[in-house]
Amino acid sequence: MIYLRLFYEFFKAGLFAVGGGMATLPFLYDISDSTGWFTHSQLADMVAVSESTPGPIGVNMATYVGFTTAGIPGAIIATLGLVAPSIIIILLIAKALKAFRQNKYVDAGFYGLRPCSVGLIAAAGILVLKLALFNTELYQSTGVLTDLFNFKAIALAAVLLILTRYVKKVKDLHPIFFIAASAVVGIVFAF
Repeated sequence: MIYLRLFYEFFKAGLFAVGGGMATLPFLYDISDSTGWFTHSQLADMVAVSESTPGPIGVNMATYVGFTTAGIPGAIIATLGLVAPSIIIILLIAKALKAFRQNKYVDAGFYGLRPCSVGLIAAAGILVLKLALFNTELYQSTGVLTDLFNFKAIALAAVLLILTRYVKKVKDLHPIFFIAASAVVGIVFAF
């Protein structure tokens, strides 16, 4: 039964998360809340792991959740559930692509999906910032205002912003450098 539920939950995410992998984050929060398979803190770890591994982030996250929930079969089923809607839609559209794409209503529909994609990605970004910079769970349990802020993460974000925005030598570095440096900082400062 767990395999069917994994497939169903990730099929829904794949069907409605227009705009790429980060657009799946709101759906993953919903999966977390409805199933209890992982916590919001674990979701932040999933984002970090998925961002630093090769491949699309949505697929990596589906694989990660499936694996932690039901092992290798769960990873395969969750991944298939996420990509199945795209495969089905592409197969249906492929036959009549030329006529379908030249239709002014379809063109307008694709144009209208752009703001939806931007909204989903912005929501995902806000959720990641909330998870990274704030300790809402700790604050709710203690009620101490200083417990709300993750000062190590805020300091790191400020340093990265300054380095990548204003230091030319750092701005020109390859993204893989930032991934490796982030891994080292995470290990050293126990993020």
